[in-house]
Amino acid sequence: MRWAIRCVKCGADLNLSSAYLYPPETYFEAGNKGSLSFSWADESKLRLTKEDKIRPFFETIDYWGIHRTRTRLQCSPCGAVVGHIYDDGPPMMQGNGQYGFGPSQVIPRAPRYRFKTKALRVLP
Repeated sequence: MRWAIRCVKCGADLNLSSAYLYPPETYFEAGNKGSLSFSWADESKLRLTKEDKIRPFFETIDYWGIHRTRTRLQCSPCGAVVGHIYDDGPPMMQGNGQYGFGPSQVIPRAPRYRFKTKALRVLP
């Protein structure tokens, strides 16, 4: 059975597949509360807008960050914000980071498409 995931505001099909859905217990540095996270999304159904913010935020459980870059996901037909793309997915390589300095943001990470549950409507 295939489920259709649509924008709450206009009802447009966002073409999200459960095959790319991360399990709910997966830990992400930017959090996962009130959202569904996917490893892939059809970008032709979305508008992407880069965000660059300088303000304090939790980067991990024990560490504050100041500079955050992310991409805003908007429904293409109506422009409603449905989520963000974060670069805190699984590491794209093995090892201890660049020059062996241990795990850090130097290790490239896969993008994570984080959709707000209140911005989605799931239909059978």
